[in-house]
Amino acid sequence: MNNNWSGFVSRIKRLIQSYGKYIAVPWRDDAAPPQRVVFCVYNENEERWLRAKVEEFEIATRQAGHGWAIFDLTDTFATWLGSQRYARSYFQKPNLLSNLFPKYNVYIIEQFKNFLDASEVGPNSVVALKGVGSLFGFLKVKEVVDELAPMVKGRLLVFFPGSYENNNYRLLDGYDGWNYLAVPITADKEF
Repeated sequence: MNNNWSGFVSRIKRLIQSYGKYIAVPWRDDAAPPQRVVFCVYNENEERWLRAKVEEFEIATRQAGHGWAIFDLTDTFATWLGSQRYARSYFQKPNLLSNLFPKYNVYIIEQFKNFLDASEVGPNSVVALKGVGSLFGFLKVKEVVDELAPMVKGRLLVFFPGSYENNNYRLLDGYDGWNYLAVPITADKEF
C-alpha cells in the first residue's frame, strides 16, 4: 500500500511540474478555443491524490502570472436531477433519463456561465474543470468541453481521469475515446 501511495504522489507531482512548465510559456492571443484547452491526464485511480493537490496547480498558475478559478462538475448531475419536476419517476425508472441528458448539458452550460460571471475571470486566467469523471455514462466530455471552451477567454484546464494515447482521449479508460485539439499534459510526457 505504501508503494502505491508514493507512486501516485510522485506521478501527480510530475504532472504538476509538467503543467507548471507549460503554463509559464507565454500565451498566444490568437489561439482558437480548442487550442486554449489543456488536458491534465492522469490515471483514474489517482483521483483522490489529484484532488488533494489541486491547490498546487493553482500555485503554479499564479506563479506564472495568471489568474485562477475552478469549476467543479462532481455534484452537478445530482443537483440537476434533484431539481427536476419528475425526479422521483426518474429514480424509479432510470431508463427514462437518457432523453434528458441534453437538458443536463444545458444546465452545466448555464451553471458555468454564472460561475464565470461571478468569478470575473479574464483573458489572462486559467479556468480549471474538475470532476469530469462524474459525466461518465451521462455526457461526453468532448461535447461539454466544446460548449465551455469558447466561453473562456484565457485557458480551460480539464483535469482528466483516464488516458491519452496517439491523440486519443479515453475517460476512465472507457472504450469511447475521441481525438481533440487540446494540449495534453501527462506525468510521463511533457507537452
